[in-house]
Amino acid sequence: MTSIRREGRGHLSSIDTLPEEAEPDIVWALEQLRAREQTQLAILEEFNARLADRGIGKVSASAFKRWSLRKAIQYRRLDETRAIASDIAGALGTDGAEQLTIAIAELVKVAIYESLEGDLGPKQIMEISKALGSVVSAQKVSSEHRARLEARVAAQVEEAADRAGAAAAEAGLSADRVAQIRRDVLGVRT
Repeated sequence: MTSIRREGRGHLSSIDTLPEEAEPDIVWALEQLRAREQTQLAILEEFNARLADRGIGKVSASAFKRWSLRKAIQYRRLDETRAIASDIAGALGTDGAEQLTIAIAELVKVAIYESLEGDLGPKQIMEISKALGSVVSAQKVSSEHRARLEARVAAQVEEAADRAGAAAAEAGLSADRVAQIRRDVLGVRT
């Protein structure tokens, strides 16, 4: 028996089909749900009152509950992902951003590889290819950014070494002594 995969996101909820004028009220409802300071019923009542002020019909309690649950699951996943990324970045220290990019890229590559075991259509293969291309691009950008930072720091060290060398020469140190200080203290070769 072959499995049937759902394409797209399924049926739209009544909240998904609200007109564009309701967008500020939808955002408000999401913020209230996220804050967890009011009951879902209180949020729904205020939400429907806001919709009524705009001349838009009410959302049923059951539709609002289903939508709220879906959003709660999405927020929980987002919070978990942020917490994991924060922990990883903190553990990686100063190289955290680049290492995090590499770690995420590898996770995406593993997910792509694992998804290849299933029956994929041309659309899914194209989406996987685009995702892999984006991951590789992110790794390249991260490496280029690090190289630019390293070049800037090297230029700043070289500039500081030149200023220190000039000050040392003015103070009466020999050229050999200035070169030795540049090598020993600043790690700059002359």
